Amino acid sequence: MDAGFILNIYIMSRKIIFIHGMFQNPVSWTPWVTYFSAQGFDCHAPAWPDHDGEPRVLRASPPETLGDLTLEEVIEKLEADVILAGGDDPDVSKRPIVVGHSVGGLIAQIFVSRGLASLAVAICPVAPNKMMTLDWPFFKNVAAIANPFKGDKPFEHTAETFHESFCNTLTKEDAALAFKLTATPDSRNVLRGCLGSAGEIDITLKHAPLLFISAKEDKIIPYELVEKNASAYTDVSSMVTYKEFPDRSHYICVEPGSEEVVDHVHQWIKDQQSAVPLFV
Repeated sequence: MDAGFILNIYIMSRKIIFIHGMFQNPVSWTPWVTYFSAQGFDCHAPAWPDHDGEPRVLRASPPETLGDLTLEEVIEKLEADVILAGGDDPDVSKRPIVVGHSVGGLIAQIFVSRGLASLAVAICPVAPNKMMTLDWPFFKNVAAIANPFKGDKPFEHTAETFHESFCNTLTKEDAALAFKLTATPDSRNVLRGCLGSAGEIDITLKHAPLLFISAKEDKIIPYELVEKNASAYTDVSSMVTYKEFPDRSHYICVEPGSEEVVDHVHQWIKDQQSAVPLFV
């Protein structure tokens, strides 16, 4: 057997780090943490800086430093969490699994590129390397948030704009409840950072297995962009898997029917643990 690989049938990490995206916080991962904890995984859903607490409280009184928050600061904080979970362990099998949504999906890819994860799942991820797609809702959303004329004033969704862009597959009533329970204000500078050097990755390198998940009705990260992101990885010895879910929005992790997504991710993880040699 090639010494560069480690059989991972029984020894692969049981630690999972869940990384939320913009306008959400760890509350949105509650069903996932509950599910994977019941499956025997050690789960951790850390908050970005200025994102800890109840969403309704954060909406009512956004942290004073929120508008200044950068992508680099988010990555630095979360990287410390991943390393604490074994991300820099010489034994690749002990490095955590990283699951990220939206900007969290970009950060998951960054941690894979840094060799800090044994596996990673990028759900409706912001794409690295300034990848774009010709999609009007996508450009409309990016322009509204990254608008340089708004300075460092945090971006705050209303129940109406959250429904329109974030959870457009839900009914008005369900979207209003989703907003109430999970929506948070966020820093424009995080998205600006995604469009700059902080969001760049060398996608030619050998890497840990990656699963990309897209939502067919996503108005924030179009499924075509997720597919483009997945296809951009070029190392033929590394595993990249793409899965598209129909009738889902950017709220795919929490919207009705999200159990199907959770089950798919769990099965993919089990498949990697039982059959795929670990990247070193």
